[in-house]
Amino acid sequence: MAYKAEELAKGSNLRFVVTSQTDLTPLTLYNWYGRRGEPELWIKDLKDACFADRLSCHRFWANQFRLLLHAAAYWLLDTLRRELMQAGVARLQLDTLRIRLVKIGGWVRQHAETSHLHLASSHPGEPLWRLLAARFALRE
Repeated sequence: MAYKAEELAKGSNLRFVVTSQTDLTPLTLYNWYGRRGEPELWIKDLKDACFADRLSCHRFWANQFRLLLHAAAYWLLDTLRRELMQAGVARLQLDTLRIRLVKIGGWVRQHAETSHLHLASSHPGEPLWRLLAARFALRE
């Protein structure tokens, strides 16, 4: 067993790790356990924001294709999140980012060589869209 005890301004912060491993020191064990949190958040993002747990087709290959689409959605949202973080925006959870950037009304007007994205004028993700557009425009 390993534990961590801190006394903070808000109160006590007690954490315990109970395990059957005996080959690690308590500090090594606690640090290993603490690093598990980030991969668990990745799994949560994949399941909650990209709905990767919805593999309800009756055939194996259909579910494989759906999982591939969920992974592509995760990659796209994570790429947008990284771009926003490099621009100075605080790290957003993927489900928040999906709601602010993807789940909004709009339409696309396509001309011979250009496309214009028209979004609602007062949606909450507009500043994020403008920031992303500016970052990608600088690359061209």
